[in-house]
Amino acid sequence: MPANGIAVSAGNGPALQSGLVVGVDEAGRGPLAGPVVAAAVVLGAAPPKGLADSKVLSAARRARLEPAIRETCHWALGIAEVEEIDRLNIFAATMLAMTRAVAALAAQLGESGIGIVLVDGNMTPAKRCADWVWPARAIVKGDASEPCISAASILAKEHRDRLMRAAAEVFPHYGWERNAGYGTAEHLSALRLHGATPHHRRSFAPVAAVIG
Repeated sequence: MPANGIAVSAGNGPALQSGLVVGVDEAGRGPLAGPVVAAAVVLGAAPPKGLADSKVLSAARRARLEPAIRETCHWALGIAEVEEIDRLNIFAATMLAMTRAVAALAAQLGESGIGIVLVDGNMTPAKRCADWVWPARAIVKGDASEPCISAASILAKEHRDRLMRAAAEVFPHYGWERNAGYGTAEHLSALRLHGATPHHRRSFAPVAAVIG
């Protein structure tokens, strides 16, 4: 995982125009373990067909769409680590991850510039994260209505799921390759039996209860 929680991986898509529309979404606000991951996407001239909220897509469909988004769009990721979640709270950490994703994308876009950032949900990082400097608009259920947000939701979820599968190889008891860190019965049972790992969010009540 990148140092300081920042993912700067970005994709080189088609030729750019000024005043670009960026879609932003996150994955991982609710789990008991793992980071929160945000993605920022500018759609290319020929984006993949079938973009939708990642939560309604099958795993197979997401797996097919992710590389197509990476190849045809401009994109970047931002991560807030578990330590930051515990120190800041999950809402502030989510705003931070979104800010990091858009900052990485803005650096890639250069002079093309960002016209507006469309953020899934009812709040944006504007005035909530010190480094946020772009015009923004929150769209409730935007991951279902705005294709650029849909693309961001797919990238964020797929990347976070990979991180949790990798973590599961080191800590196999919690079923993270299946539950992605969410508080399933399997995960909670293993948490009580084996205790918390460095990937667990100690500020979340079920984890705090286990560690006393």
